[in-house]
Amino acid sequence: MGKAFIVSIYLGSPAPENLAEYAGPARKAIEANGGRFVVRGMPAHIYEDGKAERTIIIEFDSVERAKAAYESPDYQAARELLGAVARDIRVVEA
Repeated sequence: MGKAFIVSIYLGSPAPENLAEYAGPARKAIEANGGRFVVRGMPAHIYEDGKAERTIIIEFDSVERAKAAYESPDYQAARELLGAVARDIRVVEA
C-alpha cells in the first residue's frame, strides 16, 4: 500500500472571506488525519486547458487515510464554511 495524495483544483474563485474562514479548520482537520500539505497556491504557469485557480496537494500514508480525512466530520464542517465553490477533488495513489 503506497502513499496517496488529495489533489484539489478550484474551478472558480471562492469569496476571500469564506476562504479565510475555511482555511484554519480545514487544515486542522486534514492534519489531524495525517495529511501533510505539499502545495497550496496559485499555479506559476499553466499549459493546455489548465485554469489559473488555486491548487492544493496533500500527502497521506494511504488512500484510506486520505478518504478518512476528507470524509471526517471536522473536515465536512470546515467545508461548509467555504460556501458554494466548484472544485475538482481527487485521491491519487502514488
